[in-house]
Amino acid sequence: MLVSCWSVKGGVGTTVVAAALAMLLAARSAAGSVLADLAGDCPAVLGLPEPPRESPGLSAWLAAGPETPADALLRLEVPAAPGVALLPRGDPTRRPGPGRPALLAAVLDEGPRPTVADCGRLPSPVATDLATRARQSLLVLRPCYLALRRAAQCPLRPTGVVLIREPGRALTATDIDQTLATPVVATLDLDPAVARAVDAGLLATRLPRSLARPLAKAIPDVT
Repeated sequence: MLVSCWSVKGGVGTTVVAAALAMLLAARSAAGSVLADLAGDCPAVLGLPEPPRESPGLSAWLAAGPETPADALLRLEVPAAPGVALLPRGDPTRRPGPGRPALLAAVLDEGPRPTVADCGRLPSPVATDLATRARQSLLVLRPCYLALRRAAQCPLRPTGVVLIREPGRALTATDIDQTLATPVVATLDLDPAVARAVDAGLLATRLPRSLARPLAKAIPDVT
């Protein structure tokens, strides 16, 4: 099962949401979960050392030829949180080979572990491919008019919206639902505890309740 998290505007919290979802799925799955980092921010959010730019990652696998097997992805994984394996981005300047993004989406979706892809801000070609092919495609959005306008103009339709609620904003979950014709599957309040956990490198060891409770309802049960 592949779940994608993406946004149309930077700085909305897509990586934090993706990491939290991967941790929640790991707790539900006997096999654990995978967090595929297409945006490059997952190590920082989870308090991990920053991988060297030249180290292999998803970008190297995507740039490889068709002779590179799918199970080569296993050699790229690094432990990120209890039960969560991280697939780091690698060198973002490498270009994917023909058909490789679609193959990556299929491999991650059909694998034995649920996978969450942090696609970052679209339109990155590889991220867009994964966001399009994912079984559950989640748009992470703040109730900002500019962000909502961009989301309405985006050709990719999410299966659900994770709304980051901010004090003082006039737009509501109902406005988002009606404008995008897409259900709001989770509403998160801005919580200083989340920022403190990220800043201290503790998100991987203790998921704040303000993240865990709403997001737990946004993902399907797995075995």
